[in-house]
Amino acid sequence: MTHTSPTSFSRRGLLRAGTGLGLAALGVGYGAGAASAAIPTSPRFDLTQPSYDLFRGQSLHDVTVQQGFAFDNVNRRLFVAQRRDGSSDTAGDLCITQLDFAGNYVGYMHLTGFGHGVAFGAQGVGSSTYLWTEVDANANGYGARLARFKFTSGTALSNTSSALTKYTPVATATEHTCSIDPVNNRLIVRYNLSDGKHIAVYDLADATNGDFSSPLADFKQPSLPTLSPTFQGYTAYGKYLYLLTGTSYDASGGVVNSEITCVDMNTGTIVQGPVLTKAGETLDFREPEGLAIYQTVAGEVRLFLGFASGAAGDRRSNLFYKNALV
Repeated sequence: MTHTSPTSFSRRGLLRAGTGLGLAALGVGYGAGAASAAIPTSPRFDLTQPSYDLFRGQSLHDVTVQQGFAFDNVNRRLFVAQRRDGSSDTAGDLCITQLDFAGNYVGYMHLTGFGHGVAFGAQGVGSSTYLWTEVDANANGYGARLARFKFTSGTALSNTSSALTKYTPVATATEHTCSIDPVNNRLIVRYNLSDGKHIAVYDLADATNGDFSSPLADFKQPSLPTLSPTFQGYTAYGKYLYLLTGTSYDASGGVVNSEITCVDMNTGTIVQGPVLTKAGETLDFREPEGLAIYQTVAGEVRLFLGFASGAAGDRRSNLFYKNALV
């Protein structure tokens, strides 16, 4: 099944322009493009507070670097994406590994011709998990559209499979990726236009039904004044978007340059950061790889940070989290 949205503009909110002046450290957001927004107020994570381990040094189905990860908050499942071993960087061939919360291996799926895997979503429906991923990899290895499909361990899907429901949230975009806010049931879509990357936020139920006509927010991703411009993941909780940048120790010469930035999605401006994170700083290789939101059974909301570690040919998964809200 194929769904295409005719527009990316909101009918719910008013257009607002990001102020875009001054320094985040002085409490003034870095500028973004016009933002169409209708997201209720919410707490945000204090990125200066400590990070805690979930697990370190766990193996995935393949030996390549992890790219992104996602939680099914309904069924308490964890999934990690990586480039499929032996596939080129631009083919878009992914492996999705399911782990338990101790990092133990549970199962996997192979996806052919999908994309890079920097971010994806996991949606619990009854006892099943449906994954939202990019699909139809372009020449650069990034997905042109989105796909939704049931996770079935031990199976493989191609980008032409009839088991996929495909979506084009923004008709003029050349690339789409997504993440899910599982607490507020929203789909966060990062898409590419000729002027750069944009973010749109949709009600998850509407998106599942193929309705992308009324985004809760739609704005250009602000420029990130970071130690490294390498983009490594994003997620959202409430009205706040979190962006991860940085490189491995191999690329940085052993310098920690991983940073997280918080953006108010109602204005499209930075409200905190970039904040240097030293989570897992003793890991070898240590490349920042992915962000995701999870809410515990007790109700604690956590912002998870992913890092790859280990030697080439034996890369490992490492997850940490922040839980201090303001």
